[in-house]
Amino acid sequence: MMTAILVLSLVAAGTSLVPRRRLIETVAVVVPLVQLALVVGLIGAVLAQGQVMELGGWLAADGLSALIALVTAGVGAAAAIHSIGYLREDLRGRDLDRGSGLRDVQRYYGLLHLFVFSMLLVPLSNSLGVVWIAIEGTTLASVFLVSYYRTREALEAAWKYVIIGSVGIALALFGTILAYYAAVPVLGFSFDLNWSSLTAVAPRLDPDVMRLAFLFIVVGYGTKAGLAPMHTWLPDAHSEAPSPISALLSGVLLNAALYAILRFYTLTVPAVGVADVGALLLGFGLLSLLVAALFMLRQNDYKRLLAYSSVEHMGVIVVATAFGGPLGMTAALLQLVGHALAKSLMFFAAGHVLLRYETKEIDQVSGVIRALPASGAFLLLGGLALTGAPPFGLFVSELTALTAGFSSGFGPAALIVLACLVVIFIAFMGHLNRMVFGRLPADVARGERPRVGWIPLGAEGLLLLVLGLSIPGPFGDLVHAAVRALGAS
Repeated sequence: MMTAILVLSLVAAGTSLVPRRRLIETVAVVVPLVQLALVVGLIGAVLAQGQVMELGGWLAADGLSALIALVTAGVGAAAAIHSIGYLREDLRGRDLDRGSGLRDVQRYYGLLHLFVFSMLLVPLSNSLGVVWIAIEGTTLASVFLVSYYRTREALEAAWKYVIIGSVGIALALFGTILAYYAAVPVLGFSFDLNWSSLTAVAPRLDPDVMRLAFLFIVVGYGTKAGLAPMHTWLPDAHSEAPSPISALLSGVLLNAALYAILRFYTLTVPAVGVADVGALLLGFGLLSLLVAALFMLRQNDYKRLLAYSSVEHMGVIVVATAFGGPLGMTAALLQLVGHALAKSLMFFAAGHVLLRYETKEIDQVSGVIRALPASGAFLLLGGLALTGAPPFGLFVSELTALTAGFSSGFGPAALIVLACLVVIFIAFMGHLNRMVFGRLPADVARGERPRVGWIPLGAEGLLLLVLGLSIPGPFGDLVHAAVRALGAS
């Protein structure tokens, strides 16, 4: 099943080489939906068996990896479906000739499928080395999507993304090598560098080496996850990429890097203890929240505003992990899922605004609810969900994280988190209020674009509402399985 999930992305990427636009678009819709169905089937097997392995143990899935795969496949399917209408309107607006437009379509969908493939490989791989390769693969696939429009700003953002991401991934490689070195006295020089092998002997790993390894892992993979102060590539890349790609960068790519950190967390805590590990995560998490709050106060680019919101949410997830215990881990995972849904919804809606207003400047956008009634409504709904307003899912996860902080002796840190969340809510909703309401500029036409699809936005909005009101039974079982995989009973 896991093999089929991965192979489908490669088949879809190969199909993009065929110069038939309708075929490419059909595959872009069908394949992600089939992958999503297969991931749901994989979740059923994981809940029944605890862990599923394929290809001689090279591919493996437990509760945590199944949850990340579900988010990846779900947001990936939403982005692919939304790309059909978005790309048609975008190409129409750029007035490209037929040949150039087809080449752009082929390049876009080919890279999109490779990007999703590399992100799915991260949670489904059982090897630390393959995870590292897959995360590097996400950079190679997505950098050409960041520079898709080939403008000076897009090329600059792509180069910045490559350089900073490459430094981070090099540090993560060194952390991986140190983890191997820490296991040599226990497993010998020749052993499979697999999560399953290392988890079984985690309490016996060299604590001093693992402490240093985890530092390199947090800094290295934290660069890809957008943790401050390694986040500087993120606002530029998210701002310049096509909006469906921005949704994947924010809603899925960051989660893939966080997944690697969480896996190393489960190896490091038994060897080192939770105090040192928690202190490191808490420091990076609080710094990310503070940086996001400060930059969002004075932001005038709505796509960069959403990018700094990602820095905020990564901070909340890491802080909740640092709080620890079943409550903190549950909060972290619910925050991860809620952020992926809300952020992709916001980028989809922001893409509609960009197509109509042809600017990313907040000061030049007003009256969206009048020009684009449905897009304006989704933008407002997504903003409320993203900032943790009730009754949406992120309100529940953030409240749970604060409860975990106060109940586990991290009261001052929880107060800092609460203060940052309040500042971010005021800043974000202030910017959004000016965009959605206000006077409609005379040169902006009214009416939604008929070719832009609404199914992904409606589905994600509904899921955010459902997660705020109740946790469906099977999804709750999956979250509990993921919490157990993180070492919390």
